Amino acid sequence: MKHTHGGDVYRYNGCIDFSANCNPLGTPAGVIEAIKKSAESVCHYPQVGSGRLREAIGKYEQVSPGQIFCGNGAAEVVFALCQALRPKEALLQAPTFAEYEQALNSVQCKISHYDTKEENRFDIMPEYLDYVSDKLDILFLCNPNNPTGMTIDRAFLSEVLCRCIKNNVLMVVDECFVDFLEDPESWSMKDELFHTGKLFILKAFTKRYGMAGVRLGYGLSSDEALLERMAQVTQPWNVSGIAQEAGLAALKEEEFVREGRRIVFEERGYLMDGLEKLGFHVFPSKANYIFFKGPEDLFEKCLSKGFLIRDCRNYRGLCPGYFRIAVKLHEENKKLLSALEEVLA
Repeated sequence: MKHTHGGDVYRYNGCIDFSANCNPLGTPAGVIEAIKKSAESVCHYPQVGSGRLREAIGKYEQVSPGQIFCGNGAAEVVFALCQALRPKEALLQAPTFAEYEQALNSVQCKISHYDTKEENRFDIMPEYLDYVSDKLDILFLCNPNNPTGMTIDRAFLSEVLCRCIKNNVLMVVDECFVDFLEDPESWSMKDELFHTGKLFILKAFTKRYGMAGVRLGYGLSSDEALLERMAQVTQPWNVSGIAQEAGLAALKEEEFVREGRRIVFEERGYLMDGLEKLGFHVFPSKANYIFFKGPEDLFEKCLSKGFLIRDCRNYRGLCPGYFRIAVKLHEENKKLLSALEEVLA
């Protein structure tokens, strides 16, 4: 269970997949066309360093291309960061995305945990600041958090960053799901990059453009020396030519992103209301997925109805009975709620 993830459509073939949290519209047609066209060039090595892609990301994010590191998904960026920095002690919230801990373990880093509590809706509380000391080398925060969908207030993140700067700690903020928050720019820490090298931001194409199978993520940092060290610990061709072309095409899909966000904002409320009416304990997620409690065997019962949901029992700090579902198109959401009603009956 340790390395169980959502999106395992290979083991559960034929199910409607609510376990992976991507854009409900799927993948843009322009990206699929770019992937097809890029097949004509697979005889060539991809561009080392993803220069053209970093230029395009730089325009999109309004940062210098020299402040961008591209990877084989956000997970590779996390591993490259840990390999380059080789921290001795780290702080993680719990529950959260498992790859932070896996990457830290790969460099034998000592890990402390800040355990969020159900009675606090799994929010990070003010005492978190007391955990940030000069004993740490790095900390990871996910905003909004995976799997809970809970957000961290921007003002509080700034306090954490100030504490990190004071104690010489690298603060990593995972913003892979920030695109599905209302007014995402007001949640992002991106403008702080220009003031300090102690901030590293994770982003990905996976969720925004429904490109999980392409594997394309990136990190933002003003510490260009750190980004160079990350490049030295990864293979030269870590981002395929196909992924680079897909990324270039995806960044042009502005209307696709707007429409996906609109659907999430409408359907999230519909799904949450439906789950609550069925008697589930639903947490107030602000992301494109919903975190809730139900019967321990709900995963298996949903499978029997042809629906794949995310069983969250393998997240640190969670026990059987916690689940996560993606926000999808209305007809799919309607079918899931109907199936849940049946299995509960």
